[in-house]
Parts: sequence; structure tokens; C-alpha cells
Amino acid sequence: MTDSQRRGTLALVGGDEFQGSPELDSELLAAADGEVLVLPTAAAYERPGLAVERAEGWFAALGGRVRPCMVLSRPDAEDRALAEMVAGARFLYLAGGSPLHLRSVLKDSLVLDALVGAWRNGAVVAGSSAGAMALTDPMVDPRGGAFTVGLGLVRNVAVVPHASGELTPQLRRTLSLAPAGCALAALGGGSAVVREPDGSWRSSGASIEIYVDGVPSGLESLAGKPVE
Repeated sequence: MTDSQRRGTLALVGGDEFQGSPELDSELLAAADGEVLVLPTAAAYERPGLAVERAEGWFAALGGRVRPCMVLSRPDAEDRALAEMVAGARFLYLAGGSPLHLRSVLKDSLVLDALVGAWRNGAVVAGSSAGAMALTDPMVDPRGGAFTVGLGLVRNVAVVPHASGELTPQLRRTLSLAPAGCALAALGGGSAVVREPDGSWRSSGASIEIYVDGVPSGLESLAGKPVE
């Protein structure tokens, strides 16, 4: 990785965005000069404006400010003005909702290219719940716990959000279907795994379990995973 492509921080959050992780969000804001661009794409059919309102109140309390980026459909993802907004952001936050809709809107789009470019040039990228699921490849399919294609900012990693800390039947199925060597991060609401600009990983929050080949592992299993 060249200095000109020193990727920014990547935070994969297990859900409860804009309410459950003030320490992490404060750190991310500080790294991005206090402004966050919120993409409520995954919530397109679940009152996306409300997701933006929650973000505005949350980040204002942390001393930050929010700009909404209403990429809700495939035509939006190919809109050059919206892509330019994403390209110029220093902190991008993908809110929760439907990971399948998020992926279908952003995959191979101008907006995704802009997001990847911003990240490669040091922007912070965070995704919560559906946002975290879709940023990886493979992506866990929420309909049954199997795997499908994700957006692939980081590869050979997958996320199960809203994890309870217990081996539920669906989590067991997901573990049994995981590709060999894939690190599966089961994250509770407000908990996250965070990739730093130097490529190291750290945890934030208490409810984090990582599995590789069905066996409990640790953060070291995320080290060296390929990135976009």
C-alpha cells in the first residue's frame, strides 16, 4: 500500500447505531474533523429520513455535524453529484436496514467507487448492522444465514450483527456454511471491530466473538485480510 493509498479507519458495528457507542463515534469524528456523511441506503424502505434525524441528534451531542447523502435507489448510486459528495467526505457512515438492498444499490456503482476511493485516501468508513454486513465479502444472507456476495472493502471476513453472545441455531448454520478460512465476527449492538489505517485491528465494546472454521478465535484472525 502506498502512502497515497493509506486507507482510513474502517469500523464494522454490530447495530444500535446513533445510540450505543459514543466512545467509538467520538474517536471517528475526531479523525474526520467533526463531519459525517450519512448514507441511509439500507433503510430506503424503513423511513430513511428518520435514520438521518437520529444521526443528526446523536452526532450533534458528540460535537459533530451530519450531512445526509440520500442514495436510496440504483439511479441514485449512479448520480454523479452524489458520487462527488461521497468522494469528498472524510467520514462516511452506512446505516442499518436491509443489507440486500444496500448491496443491490451500491454494487459496481459510481457511489461505491467514490466510497472506495475516499477510503483509500484516508476517509473513515463505518457501517452498522446492514452496513457492516454489506461492506465485507462474503456477506451473510439475513434470510437464512447462508453466504452471498458483498461489497468487499475487506474480504474473507463476514459479520453477524445483533449477536447475543450465544450460539443460536442460525449462527450455528452460518458457521457450518462459512468458507474455509473466513473470519466470522458476531457483534452485539454497539460493539465493533475496527481496522486502523496501519492495517491492525482492535475491538470496541464487550459483545464480540470471532470464529474461523467454526472455532472461536481472536482479533489476530482478522490480520492480513485483503482489502479493496
